[in-house]
Amino acid sequence: MRVHLLLVLVAFLWGINAPIMKIGLIHIPSMPYNAVRLFAALAVGWLVLRRMCIWIPLRREDWKTLTISSLGFFCFQLFFTFGVQLTTAGNASLILACLPVSIAIINHFHQLESIKSHTITGILLSLAGISLMVAGTNTEISLAGDHTIGAVLLLFAQLSYGYYTVFSRPLSATYSAYQITAYILLISTGLFTLVSLPSVIAVDWQAVPWPGWASIVYSGIFPLCLANCLWIWGTAKAGSTTASLYNNLSPVFAVAGGYFFLGETFGWFQFIGAVTILVGLYVSKGKSTKTVTEKCNESA
Repeated sequence: MRVHLLLVLVAFLWGINAPIMKIGLIHIPSMPYNAVRLFAALAVGWLVLRRMCIWIPLRREDWKTLTISSLGFFCFQLFFTFGVQLTTAGNASLILACLPVSIAIINHFHQLESIKSHTITGILLSLAGISLMVAGTNTEISLAGDHTIGAVLLLFAQLSYGYYTVFSRPLSATYSAYQITAYILLISTGLFTLVSLPSVIAVDWQAVPWPGWASIVYSGIFPLCLANCLWIWGTAKAGSTTASLYNNLSPVFAVAGGYFFLGETFGWFQFIGAVTILVGLYVSKGKSTKTVTEKCNESA
């Protein structure tokens, strides 16, 4: 039960991050905004998280897995930053909601987890719930013009996050979630700095008001650092496919946050969509995934 509650907390932190980021993006362009919030996440991850566990030297055979996971996290940040600017909120919500599908495919391709039928049912219900929420917000769904490019970028972003999620799980067998998060933040922030440095230098940071800085600090410390640390721990306990379904709770909290903080609407479609997502989570709960190692242990 604890793992499910913490995954709900992750969805909450990611969900209310959307309206809080909107506040910061009023004052700061998206590329430097993402770069600086990664700096904030790295500062907490490297200075705080690494003190919360026994630091185990990274084994040579684990470097490949860590590199794939870190590149997935970095590519998500990069593709998402550009993709979300080129397409509609409706497109973005539907594409990112396909994360459980991508993770299921990645697990099947790499033979890391087997997926049960009730997990597939949960995925379908979750996607239906997201579709209802998108319909209720009256956001446009389009593939005309730049929307196609934006949709493709978001598809790559979602797939990248899938690889980050799937390949962070094997590391949890040896290292703590704190250490894995610190390593991934260090590598991905370094890479993101290389591509964003010109835009970061171009910003007049002294002119940024306190709401912009507050948005960066919150977004860096809680959704990026804390939530991803809990996400890595949660996927290790619940399985990456099951855990990924909680990602689709984020729009529920995002819509609620927009309603309370930004005065956005919340109607019956959003309510029914939220209930459908919760039903999908309930259906998928339990021992829905088994790793190859677990199956071998059972047969031994």
